[in-house]
Amino acid sequence: MSMLSNLELLRRVPLFASLTATQSASIADAIIKKRFKRAEVVVEQGKKSDALYIILTGRARVTSADSRGREVILATLHPGDYLGEMSLIDDEPHSATVRTEIQCDVLMLGRDAFARCLPENSSMAYNIMRGLVQRLRHADRKIESLALMDVYGRVARSLLEFAVEDGAGNLKVRDKISRQDLAKMVGASREMVSRVMKDLEERGFVQTLDDGSMIVKERLLSLA
Repeated sequence: MSMLSNLELLRRVPLFASLTATQSASIADAIIKKRFKRAEVVVEQGKKSDALYIILTGRARVTSADSRGREVILATLHPGDYLGEMSLIDDEPHSATVRTEIQCDVLMLGRDAFARCLPENSSMAYNIMRGLVQRLRHADRKIESLALMDVYGRVARSLLEFAVEDGAGNLKVRDKISRQDLAKMVGASREMVSRVMKDLEERGFVQTLDDGSMIVKERLLSLA
């Protein structure tokens, strides 16, 4: 890797294939080459970093963990793959941890240089990108819950995602959600979800109102 110039390395990365010569030169001046040892963390779930990472050699694993430390593997990254872009786009913490499986050589592109490759913040394209990032984050959480949570945890998380403050200090799911639809969301049978919801109501975690909306108690967080 050290024998090649930054510009030559860029030309090997499909992500930068559409850059103009001027853009490529600008990015080449900004990138940093770094080597990660085996089992080293590149980005960590719940934390922020200010760089885009592009894998040149090696292999890395993307994992998501719950509060108990249980992990689910979301993806395996290979040369040409990149990571960290979601946090750079929406300025939120990483939704997953990336750890090298073997030694990896990467290119690091800082936030400012990355921003120069993006459309203007006020453009529709940029807003679409932010929307896609939010969908990806939601998908990561869904995969994590399906893999690591029991039905109680999955139902609790789904209800909390739908809940909004009602102005009186309560968390409220305003729209009626059928047991069938909730079952499809959490990957369980309708009968199982009905039993879980009945138990949650009896234990005071949720309260179903006459119009089908629900008051969700904050202690439901302990299950999610």
